[in-house]
Amino acid sequence: MSTKPTPTFHEFLDGSAPPPPAAALLGWTLRALDPEAGTIEVGFSVDTRFTNPAGQIQGGFLAAMLDDTVGPALLATLGPGQWAPTVSLHVQYLSPASPGNFVGRGRIVRKGGTIAFLTGELDDADGITVAVAQATARIRTPRSD
Repeated sequence: MSTKPTPTFHEFLDGSAPPPPAAALLGWTLRALDPEAGTIEVGFSVDTRFTNPAGQIQGGFLAAMLDDTVGPALLATLGPGQWAPTVSLHVQYLSPASPGNFVGRGRIVRKGGTIAFLTGELDDADGITVAVAQATARIRTPRSD
């Protein structure tokens, strides 16, 4: 059985690989990226499939959007073969969120050799911040055996 290597974030950005399934589901689009500054702005487009019984976007999906905001801010700064799984994500929900378009803004607060601290915010189409997050990611580098 052969396994196909997982596409990298850079392959996704340059169009040589499809988006990860979760990003595609959330309607992820890149709006702006500045790896030197450690910042990113992304768009999301979600519909009623993401709502709770009250008709608002379920909080887990807002958390996923924030994770798919702050993670790529860090991924864009990593070298070939490196990746950075989220080890901690703290989300604060500030306002109800209805289906529609959202803008996520993320930035690297501090990046060390193996740990990075990230922050992000998620705004709805009216510019209202619906949730914010602080995250920690572990920078992984493949071992050469």
